[in-house]
Amino acid sequence: MGKNFRETLNERLKDPQFKREYDALEPEFQIIQALIDGRKEKNLTQKQLSELTGINQADISKLEKGNANPSIRTLQRLAAGMDMSVKIEFIPNHNSLI
Repeated sequence: MGKNFRETLNERLKDPQFKREYDALEPEFQIIQALIDGRKEKNLTQKQLSELTGINQADISKLEKGNANPSIRTLQRLAAGMDMSVKIEFIPNHNSLI
């Protein structure tokens, strides 16, 4: 039987170059997950969030699939539609080679 996604990913993460690229995408994954979690927490469909924010439902879908790169303004509009706010912070990079 073939490997599942998690097993394949864990194997690929052993490659330092792949891991660096994967880790670089982490902020995007966090934004996507926060959007999905926030929408579900408020029991909103993409269509309902679209109606609240004026952001096209297709664009919300693209964001949730990772096929778009939202501006901070767009994230603020989405958060406001869910009665939330956006928090962005810079944190020390403990694994930096600099």
